[in-house]
Amino acid sequence: MHFIAVLLITFIFLIGCAANTEKQPYANQEIVAKEGGNTMKLISNAFNNGDFIPKKYTCQGSNINPQLTWSDIPKNTKSFALIIDDPDAPAGTWTHWIVKDIPSDKTEIKENSIPGKEIVNLFNKEHYGGPCPPSGIHRYFFKFYALDIEIINANNKAEFDKEIAKHKLAEAVLIGKYAKT
Repeated sequence: MHFIAVLLITFIFLIGCAANTEKQPYANQEIVAKEGGNTMKLISNAFNNGDFIPKKYTCQGSNINPQLTWSDIPKNTKSFALIIDDPDAPAGTWTHWIVKDIPSDKTEIKENSIPGKEIVNLFNKEHYGGPCPPSGIHRYFFKFYALDIEIINANNKAEFDKEIAKHKLAEAVLIGKYAKT
């Protein structure tokens, strides 16, 4: 009887350990593509994944977008799109920037540039609005999408989300943090 109890405890322990090794979503800047097993990467020369975003790119600095570079693009990509949001905002997820129709031959968004067509964000503006949390440390998710269409028929976030869901080939995420000082 004692042997069976030890065996059962060991089994439960091993299952628990295996469950804890699962990769968490957005744990790094790579997410496997929806189709074909491709992996797309998104990086910035301004900050590393999980690090603090420099003040220059926030409401306390120049409030300009950071540089972004992507690689390992799926073969059938016809355009890209980007959304930056803050899931830690007090009133719910706050959208800082939405860009659609980024040409498929691009591999970079330069600092302080407009790479495609912008959609109104929650600042009620059609341009980048940098991190500006009211208090505490917030996370900012830079979600970059490879799409199977050239033009996204979207004029607001709800339409953007629908189009992304229908046409996404791959997604890469880069997370930065910021707290006002």
